[in-house]
Amino acid sequence: MLDSSFYGQIFWGNTIKAYFLFAAILLVGLIFRRLVSKLLSKLLFRLFKGFSQQAHDDTFVGLLLKPIEVFMLFSTLYLSINQLKHPLEVIVFHYGRLVGKVKEAIPVTIGDCIDRIFLFLIILSIFWIILRIIDFISHVLLFKASLTESKSDDQLVPFLKELFKTVVVFIGFFTLLGFVFEVNVLTLITGLGIGGIAIALAAKESLENLIGSFTIFLDKPFIVGDLVKVDGVEGTVEKVGFRSTLIRTTEKTMATIPNKGMIDGVLENMSLRNFRRVKFSFGITYETNAETIKKIVNEIRTFIHDHEDTSDDGNAYFEGFGDSSLNIEVIYFVSLTAYNDYLSIKQEINFKIMEIVMRNKSDFAYPTQRLISDKTSGPALKEKEVGNDTTD
Repeated sequence: MLDSSFYGQIFWGNTIKAYFLFAAILLVGLIFRRLVSKLLSKLLFRLFKGFSQQAHDDTFVGLLLKPIEVFMLFSTLYLSINQLKHPLEVIVFHYGRLVGKVKEAIPVTIGDCIDRIFLFLIILSIFWIILRIIDFISHVLLFKASLTESKSDDQLVPFLKELFKTVVVFIGFFTLLGFVFEVNVLTLITGLGIGGIAIALAAKESLENLIGSFTIFLDKPFIVGDLVKVDGVEGTVEKVGFRSTLIRTTEKTMATIPNKGMIDGVLENMSLRNFRRVKFSFGITYETNAETIKKIVNEIRTFIHDHEDTSDDGNAYFEGFGDSSLNIEVIYFVSLTAYNDYLSIKQEINFKIMEIVMRNKSDFAYPTQRLISDKTSGPALKEKEVGNDTTD
């Protein structure tokens, strides 16, 4: 018969070998983790090199380096820990499972728990890599979209990016349920279908906003970069998402408007207008005679008509009699829609109007009152003009 010491030597020999393999795999994995991650990133980039058609190598490696390093770390730890036989075989608890009509107690070891944990982490890291690949594809598509004159593709790429990433997250969620927690995914999806009405009612607003986003892409009432006004909010569209649209207001704040509100409300796309309308009135003094008023109005009208950046239907009128002024109304349209250019043209015309009024020896009116009083010192009536003063 073999001596028990012989079996002891075999046991300790196997244990030392297991610990040696554990340390070797762990050490090699940690040392070469970054190098292998870069090599895998460059290898994956070869699959997308023809698609990118540009030197996006550094961007691709930068996006994938971290998730691949995490994947390599978890894989190295899993392989190294599985070399340790004895502690992994220790039973920590039992759980009941029906086998036919008999309920059996299934033992769960430390190794089983570690397998589940690392399977969970490795699947997460794999889907993280997939999400980063989607980020890279969207980066390339955005670069290509920036080379075109149309802004529709600039708006569509971020939307598709969010759509595909949402789909990948859902697939990853069900993958974890099926492989790690051993949930029957088909049964779960069927159950969700039965409760779909309740979910739809609970997520009514979100579904309406999602449908609104598709409506925006189909009808194209605006695109990213357009100046719009909706529900009293005026600004430039920066992003159209699943639920809402981001608008950079004229005060440089960020407004978030649900997509349902963007399509249901009255929306003005100011970027599509071909002119900016200007309408205002100003008053001149009552001392100005009729001939001078006609001359002032005609000169303003002629200047607006002859200006290269205004439309031909601009005009000026003697509008009426105010409490303390003779009112002239000016209406014209500026062909330059850029806001700064519009302000420059408006300023130029305003200065010209001031010049015309002064050249014709008239003046701009301001609120005044004229009082006529009978003084006891003499029979003559004395007039005086005061600004908002009612004293004699």
